Amino acid sequence: MNRAELKTCMEETYNAVSDFPWESDPDYEVFRHCNNKKWFALIMNISKAKLGLPSDEMTDVVNLKCDPLLIGSLRSEPGIFPAYHMSKEHWITVSLDGSVPDDKLKMLLDMSFELTSAKSKRKTANKSAAGKEEYRL
Repeated sequence: MNRAELKTCMEETYNAVSDFPWESDPDYEVFRHCNNKKWFALIMNISKAKLGLPSDEMTDVVNLKCDPLLIGSLRSEPGIFPAYHMSKEHWITVSLDGSVPDDKLKMLLDMSFELTSAKSKRKTANKSAAGKEEYRL
């Protein structure tokens, strides 16, 4: 999935609001929840060298929030890196060069959206024993 396809997917699937918050980086686009304004995705165009790759070529990437328990194994997969310019404990950077299958990218996008959504103030009796969502890789 490329940048344009990802943007269309987020707008259609999540009714997301996007903005460009940094004048110095006009291509950095943040996608936010409509209700709480928290961002769940940040699309950027950065040098591959910033991802630890041996090239100064520019590439499109997206930062996504992720379950910390999954981050280590995900980063061993092609196209998934420690978060660029964000908490590496809670975020990952995913290349938009086609190296990550679309279904995996959509699963990671769903996870990011859920992890950043507004939380209910009341606890429900139907929570799992661990009280967490489960995601299948």
